[in-house]
Amino acid sequence: MPGERLTVRGASEVGRFPGAAPPTRVEVSIQRQEKKREDGGCRRWFRKICPCCCKRQNSSSYDVTDKVELKVPSPTPPPVISPEPTKPKPENGEAKEMEEIKLKVCSVDLLSSRTGQNRKEHHTDLYHGDELIIRRGQTFQMEMELNRPYDPDTDKILLELKTGPLPLVSKGTHIIIPLVDHLEDGRWEAKITDQSDNKIKLSVNSPANAVVGLYGFTVTSRHVKNETANTHNPDKNIVILFNPWCEEDTVFLDDEEQRKEYVLNDTGRIYYGTEKQIGARTWNFGQFHEGILEACFFILEKSDMPPSGRRDPINVVRVISAMINIQDDFGVLVGNWSGNYSDGVSPNAWTSSIEILRKYHSTGGEPVKYGQCWVFSAVTTTVLRCLGIPTRSVTNFQSAHDTDVSLTTDVYYDENMEPIDELNSDSVWNFHVWNDCWMARPDLPPGYGGWQAVDSTPQETSQGTFRCGPASLIAIRSGHVYLKHDVPFVFAEVNSDKIHWQRNLDGTFSQVHIEKKAVGHCISTKAVGSDDREDITYLYKHPEGSEEERIAVETASRYGSKPEVYSAPIAEDVCVEVKMDGEGPRIGSDAQLSIVVKNMSSQPRRATLHSQAAIMYYTGVLKNAIKKDQILVELLPNEEKSIEWVLPYQQYQDQLVDQAALMMTLSGRVTETKQVLANQMTFRLRTPDLKITPLGEAVVGKEMSAKITFTNPLPRTLKGVLFRVEGLGLQKGHEVVVGDVGGHSTVTLTEHFIPTQPGTRKLVASLDCKQLSQVHGVADIVVLEK
Repeated sequence: MPGERLTVRGASEVGRFPGAAPPTRVEVSIQRQEKKREDGGCRRWFRKICPCCCKRQNSSSYDVTDKVELKVPSPTPPPVISPEPTKPKPENGEAKEMEEIKLKVCSVDLLSSRTGQNRKEHHTDLYHGDELIIRRGQTFQMEMELNRPYDPDTDKILLELKTGPLPLVSKGTHIIIPLVDHLEDGRWEAKITDQSDNKIKLSVNSPANAVVGLYGFTVTSRHVKNETANTHNPDKNIVILFNPWCEEDTVFLDDEEQRKEYVLNDTGRIYYGTEKQIGARTWNFGQFHEGILEACFFILEKSDMPPSGRRDPINVVRVISAMINIQDDFGVLVGNWSGNYSDGVSPNAWTSSIEILRKYHSTGGEPVKYGQCWVFSAVTTTVLRCLGIPTRSVTNFQSAHDTDVSLTTDVYYDENMEPIDELNSDSVWNFHVWNDCWMARPDLPPGYGGWQAVDSTPQETSQGTFRCGPASLIAIRSGHVYLKHDVPFVFAEVNSDKIHWQRNLDGTFSQVHIEKKAVGHCISTKAVGSDDREDITYLYKHPEGSEEERIAVETASRYGSKPEVYSAPIAEDVCVEVKMDGEGPRIGSDAQLSIVVKNMSSQPRRATLHSQAAIMYYTGVLKNAIKKDQILVELLPNEEKSIEWVLPYQQYQDQLVDQAALMMTLSGRVTETKQVLANQMTFRLRTPDLKITPLGEAVVGKEMSAKITFTNPLPRTLKGVLFRVEGLGLQKGHEVVVGDVGGHSTVTLTEHFIPTQPGTRKLVASLDCKQLSQVHGVADIVVLEK
């Protein structure tokens, strides 16, 4: 509170020696003094885009001024205290010297021009305006002019970024960036890359999980002899977006043509009509148009999501799904299916997201009239692409709307087979448009990353709010509806059976007919790089009528509100698992696994197993399937069979990504009992270790050697091989260029170094090569005192 006074008192012990001075009391007073606060650049910018959220405050804020008083009470009789000599004031020359050594930032150039290096390298040169717009997980450059040449031995410079109304270091919304000698991935750091007189050029590195948003930027500088710091506040802000070009970002998309389509393309095609008569319309997404980036940040502000939550694309997508519709939170669009649009714009009249988003922003968040599913989807595509999340609009023909989470589309009739209108709440739309967005799903088991379904059209609530997704397409396809978010609803849209029920005389209902191919046809999106229609039904469901598709439907239904719709298996007495010998297959050789199937009954059993192997990123995103098989298994009573499964080297040699991980998926059904069999296993193709052998005695100050040996496990040449070697207390980190290494060839290099510290030290080495990753080695070296 203003005028608040904090007093801390403490008394020393009585002196230990005769004649000691009487006890003293120390009072520390902290006096709060009023001081008018000036708005920073970040807040001024937010007030411009969001006047309702950033109103100018009338009340003053308060700075804290510390006031320390040392009071010595006067005992009886008072002791004689000699006055302290008065300190001489600094001479003019000394004050002038202190002023000269001060380091001040005169100007900062964020190099934010649309045609400059930063915007080009970060793929943000299409955005309107000259703000510095960058993508996280990637370095960017800036230049500074100082009042004098920078001296790294005596000068200190810190960069600070702040976002949100209450920036906190612990939340990642207040970022302090130090200057370092070498940049490392995964952290905020800055390095001086060039210095000329009073000018320096910095390279700044950001982590791939940085909070996305608008940041205010300041630079603090000081000299080690001068405790007073000087702060420079440039007149420009910094915008940080998701980065599909960065492997460590969870929205990373490993295909340049797809990135151009799903992030950079500002126009697209949206499909409508019926599966027999598919129509297409062109839509201007306009994510780079003037005012659209500001509108997207305005939407995030209105959602009340804490800024710290904006580092996770799952959170952002879920919030945007809710904010595009008006339900719950006065979002962007009002849905209207009445046919009367006299007080707004007909959903059919829109051709662009630009006018909708700019109107919503300019009115301070007044919902725009009107939208239907394709408008909700198109605006969602604009917002997510603008923020850097790969997104596309998707149309499903014969799209079911399951209202009771039964995971079936139910039609009810009375005893005379007349429809019972009050019970027939489920429906099938001619078409429905939603979105797919691309991201890893670290919140799910491995293998469920990649395309995720998101729906902003308000149909059913999700955790109490009208939103839907992100729902993993792989989970939808497999019927794994127990995984979040909203997989059951999307599964029912694309792959539910239409079940007809008739009321019995006693009031109960019986199934009279099942349509197994009634919903989820011709799921369509614009093709990459052309205006053609691409059918992506196969991503959402197995082929209609196939054994895998039936297994997915029945698996899903058991988690619905009517689990008894499909007959339960007579028995579950067959088990299947995947086994791996030893430490697993090695890269460069055929990968061999064993599928073990066991019959635990006294009756013979017969089953068909479907196996698939897919390349997987370490984030859990599946790249593509590289091997599919169908295996017929016949088991005698109580018999166990082991089936050898082989993935030839030729099938994966050009497909592997970092970590060399694969996922094996098994599914099947037992013929006699209708038991569903399912199993998944993730495994890695093991890479060789670098062998490090110390040579000679290890003594401080005495030269010694170590031999590093590597054998190429692949029957192909490794291009541009590089070794990195380092040992704390042994030698500094450095690189050794090896060049090309032929197939199955062995490379040996000898390192010479002089240990500087005694004790057990570790010499570590790693191999850097595009065709082979995760190759490294270590050796413990016991260093003796000299």
